[in-house]
Amino acid sequence: MTDTPSILLVEDTASLVAVYTSYLKRSGYESTQVMSGKEALHELEGGGYRVILLDLQLPDMDGIEILRMVQERKLPIAVVIITSNASVNIAVESMRLGAYDFLEKPFSADRLIVTVRNALKHMQLSEMVEAIKERTHFYGFIGSSFAMQSIYRTIDSAAASKATVFITGESGTGKEVCAEAIHKCSPRAEKPFVPLNCGAIPKDLMESEIFGHVKGAFTGAIGNRDGAATQADGGTLFLDEICEMDLDLQTKLLRFIQSGTFHKVGSTRLEKVNIRIVCATNRSPLQEVQAGRFREDLYYRLHVIPIHLPPLRDRDEDILEIAKSFLVEYAKEEGKEFSIFSSEAAEAINNYNWPGNIRQLQNVIRNSIVLNEGKVLTADMLPSLSRQNSSVVQYKESVTASDDGNLGSSIPDVTDYFVTDQATPAVEPPEVLPLWMIEKDAIEGAIEKCDGNIVKAASLLDINPSTIYRKKAQWKELAKKTP
Repeated sequence: MTDTPSILLVEDTASLVAVYTSYLKRSGYESTQVMSGKEALHELEGGGYRVILLDLQLPDMDGIEILRMVQERKLPIAVVIITSNASVNIAVESMRLGAYDFLEKPFSADRLIVTVRNALKHMQLSEMVEAIKERTHFYGFIGSSFAMQSIYRTIDSAAASKATVFITGESGTGKEVCAEAIHKCSPRAEKPFVPLNCGAIPKDLMESEIFGHVKGAFTGAIGNRDGAATQADGGTLFLDEICEMDLDLQTKLLRFIQSGTFHKVGSTRLEKVNIRIVCATNRSPLQEVQAGRFREDLYYRLHVIPIHLPPLRDRDEDILEIAKSFLVEYAKEEGKEFSIFSSEAAEAINNYNWPGNIRQLQNVIRNSIVLNEGKVLTADMLPSLSRQNSSVVQYKESVTASDDGNLGSSIPDVTDYFVTDQATPAVEPPEVLPLWMIEKDAIEGAIEKCDGNIVKAASLLDINPSTIYRKKAQWKELAKKTP
């Protein structure tokens, strides 16, 4: 094996040291062996170990002292206790002091290897959790969920490159924030970041917006004008809603990306710039290619580094964290005293589906602050969410997995998410299971495939294990209410 994990074996019996070492080596694990507490402490001072196999009865000290030192210094090591004098009291005391597991002599090679492997996985998970705790904010993003940690790592890796980045995600998920984060992390950070929304500019003006024009190029062109490409020279050009671009202009954009050169509208002079292109869409780009609305060659030229931003409803741990940030920010802007949510308001915010994603959450929090007074924002100050929890026709987006692994979706206007108190809804869908039941089946299926290991299932589902435990509790309550 390469990059073998570091294991410290602390055992004072030479014959057992040889046996345990051979067990480990056969499974590809290298270890350092010491036979006294003093030597163990010296090795731990140097750091680098992730698992310590610790005999409790050492010639110069009790192994519990070493365990206590590991915990007091908060060393990132999984401690596995080894002893021939197993008892409930020793096990309880060891676990209370933070031992990961407990081995009673004699034990088999399989028992040792399984314990070591699990301890290493435990340390890996702990390191991920610590990394998450450290990255709750990232260049405009707020959130510590596993889904967002993956986004942060991708941005870190992609930032230094010149390769184009293609960002997908529903409206309101923060695609421009992502593009700016890529720019700010990159060597181009001191140069301009120029955003251009392809869906907000008339098609006949789009070419001029990107490449600029010269005086007299068309009616109203009363002077020379630099386009976004020139303005972004040395920096980043962000083309939002790229799938809205006209097919004829897509051809010119492809030529520009390939050569770095372009003509201003009405000019014969070839100009050259050095820019990085980041683009985004809330559609499925491959579906647009298949429908003939987006050039396939341009898609593959742009789709070098894909980033898919998850919808807010899939970022359970982040929702309240983001809401609290907006609460503090907008209360300060509006001169209000709000600083916290009531428990009922927090629950309503956490349980809402947020079809409009972060943009909708922003609007709800600002609206509640503007229209109310106080220090605690309560559930009755969130009327739309209160009604939603009792009687809402929820929209479940249709998501298509494309060949590149990205998810595309069609997002309706916000008015499609409506509250109804009437006995007969305007449109009655054919036999649709509640969303929580579908989610329950998916999560329980993953747990079953992982032989009941919730941590492993959570990793495969790309969610936090705590999310599964919380949802299991919610399912019980929802099941009671379901006729």
